[in-house]
Amino acid sequence: MLLPYLHNDLIEAGCDEAGRGCLAGSVFAAAVILPKDFRNELLNDSKQLTEKQRYLLRPVIEREALAWAVGIVSPEEIDQINILNASILAMHRAVDQLNVRPETLIIDGNRFKKYKDLPHTCVIKGDGKYLSIAAASILAKTYRDDYMLRLHEEYPLYDWKNNKGYPTKKHRCGIQQYGTTPYHRMTFQLLDPQPDLFASEDLK
Repeated sequence: MLLPYLHNDLIEAGCDEAGRGCLAGSVFAAAVILPKDFRNELLNDSKQLTEKQRYLLRPVIEREALAWAVGIVSPEEIDQINILNASILAMHRAVDQLNVRPETLIIDGNRFKKYKDLPHTCVIKGDGKYLSIAAASILAKTYRDDYMLRLHEEYPLYDWKNNKGYPTKKHRCGIQQYGTTPYHRMTFQLLDPQPDLFASEDLK
């Protein structure tokens, strides 16, 4: 069972990102401040939920949160500052937009850079431990998925509607056959180091 908060005497925002391991598209992050009495039996780490469950939970989180926001860092920025710094910047941008100022942050993972004067705590696998981080993981994931579906309409040859930009075999086959798009992260290893694994039938 997820815990409602780490600091019960502070206004606490949970933060998480989505899309860090993708070959294409922006990285998204969310920050969420939940009420102290918030409870939801379904809410969990977004990776443990189905797509349908995530989209059912998103309006609940948005309606019941004291504040929430989503931050975005573009592929060009990712290439300039690297994906770790981009993920942290996306979280900073999410916190920037909160209409309630948090007194502390809890961050999914083990790396973060201080945001202004706010204290923070990194929590490994925090999206499976704290409700606000789980809520942030759902918002980041669903908003990024929506974005990748829009990009798929523009570039359907890479199967982004199914892989959301992650390095699937079909995605890499698309890069090998059709080249890159303006949304690809050019500092990432875009092609499989074992090109003999590519199969043309994957593109059908």
